Amino acid sequence: MFNFCQKGIMSGHHHHHSCSHGHSHDHSHVDTTSRAFAIGVALNLGFVIIEAGFGFYSNSLSLLADAGHNFSDVIGLVAAWIALLLARRLPSPRFTYGLRGSTILAALANAMLLLVAVGVIAWEAMHRLRNPSPVNESIIIWVALIGFVVNLGTALMLMKGHEHDLNLKGAFLHMVADAAVSLGVAAAGFGMKWTGWLWLDPAISLIVAAVIFVGTWDLLKQSLRLSLHGVPHNIDAAEVRAFLASLPDVAEVHDLHIWGMSTTETALTAHLVVRGAHPGNAFLTQLAEELERRFRIGHATFQIELEGGNHTCRLAPDHVV
Repeated sequence: MFNFCQKGIMSGHHHHHSCSHGHSHDHSHVDTTSRAFAIGVALNLGFVIIEAGFGFYSNSLSLLADAGHNFSDVIGLVAAWIALLLARRLPSPRFTYGLRGSTILAALANAMLLLVAVGVIAWEAMHRLRNPSPVNESIIIWVALIGFVVNLGTALMLMKGHEHDLNLKGAFLHMVADAAVSLGVAAAGFGMKWTGWLWLDPAISLIVAAVIFVGTWDLLKQSLRLSLHGVPHNIDAAEVRAFLASLPDVAEVHDLHIWGMSTTETALTAHLVVRGAHPGNAFLTQLAEELERRFRIGHATFQIELEGGNHTCRLAPDHVV
């Protein structure tokens, strides 16, 4: 009845169980990422203390702005790290999905924290533009270059897996942006040393704020969408619906829901109205595997309904939840 081979969609994936939802966790990758977070937090916290001290000593707003931004990133790294560890917790009767959703909250908190930092930096920079003050250019240059090395090193440690994990992507992008910002601060130091233009220091601070804002906006939109159980940005709900509707003997698809259980795991539920008899467990297993292969949906649950009869599912209309 439901022949996946004839449709050309037999999956080559295998799972240790045959229910309609399955996923696995690479704990070795989690452990490696956890070590990267630990090293990154230690390096960046040490650098923040050094940068803030030299910022006050040299009277440099760009250094102080970068130190404030880096400190917010340390908090963000800690939040992302804690969320990564919480996501490994097993499900419980109260938290039936475990604590995977903490990664979404961490990404959202990271974005909001950075937006606050943008406002503080921009406000102080505008004040300094009206009243520029002397700075120690040499200290600015050397501290900023050290910051570039620290931030770039942390970003490289967090590079693995950031394409598919919004929580990890947020931490990675912050470190990349910090590395770029540090280069900008160093450039401002060189510029002031050669030209004596004191306005370069607050001007670079405004550029710092703009870079942070641009890098944060997409993270904010994605994390907010996931926190509201929206469809993850890399999944086309219409394409998923069309795929399910194209299955042999599937007459209708309704009550389709797709949402992120975490920043890396996606869940799906749907009602499938079929012609004839119930398709059986083998169909459900193959369908779940195919959804994971095609769309990276690793937790799929289906309700099978038989076509015909007087019963109509009350959840069939799209506007009913």
